[in-house]
Amino acid sequence: MTEAIITHPGSAHKDEFLACCVLLSEHPTDIQRREATEADLSNSDTFVIDVGHRHEPESRNFDHHQFPRDAKPTCSLSLILQHLELYTDAQKFCEWLEPAEWFDCRGANGTAKWLGVERDIIGKLSSPIDITLLRRFASKNLHSPGEPIWEIMKMIGDDLVDYLRSLRTRLDFIAQNSELWKIESNGSTFQAIYLPRTEPLPEEPSMGLPRYLEEQGLANTTIAMVYPDRRGNGYGLTRYNDHPSMNFTLIETEADVHFAHASGFVAKTTAETPDRLRELLKKSFTSQ
Repeated sequence: MTEAIITHPGSAHKDEFLACCVLLSEHPTDIQRREATEADLSNSDTFVIDVGHRHEPESRNFDHHQFPRDAKPTCSLSLILQHLELYTDAQKFCEWLEPAEWFDCRGANGTAKWLGVERDIIGKLSSPIDITLLRRFASKNLHSPGEPIWEIMKMIGDDLVDYLRSLRTRLDFIAQNSELWKIESNGSTFQAIYLPRTEPLPEEPSMGLPRYLEEQGLANTTIAMVYPDRRGNGYGLTRYNDHPSMNFTLIETEADVHFAHASGFVAKTTAETPDRLRELLKKSFTSQ
């Protein structure tokens, strides 16, 4: 049972806002914006976020402000993701997370220096979406189910949690089903990843392939991806990381290729056999 989620009053920041969003996905209850009492901190049925100067997951207290100044940048969102065992995947697959941690713990100047950019770049990355949601969140001390901000926050939390959990499932599926192909062409060898058609077919067959290559340390050696076409019985062919050695306009006249993008980065084929798919990849390789 969760009685409430408590976070600090006053100005709202992205870290506690997103921490509350993620919690709403698991615990859809009221959010109270006020100072935490000793009773709150001792109540394991209440989440205390970004306030209270305690990090005690067993008591559902998640503040980071008491951490040493030289500690690795860690915000309340980090702590909640750790609590839900989603932090490791969030670090890998949410590129925005580490900058958010730095901004909350080191401020705009420290974050700009860490990123190696000028200070004014940080302000240029701000969005009206961020401004309005944080301002509206800060404007009330109680947010309850059915209210617009609460419902939007739950949507954000649901999407983020679902993304991380479904992506891990998807990566495990790719690991079990994919093949790495080494193909020789004109005296060179290149590598492609192939995902065969399965039953049932995933809703987005190519989803997760780039993340899988990154996680497995294959991003620098793989230049093409082959995956089932969800609109037909054939396959999609895509160059990975926009690698210049793959140009699918070279196969646009093949009888079993019904689409090749003018920029050469993707093609669709009715071919289904691995041998023919390898041949199409070989014909698309330019040895650059």
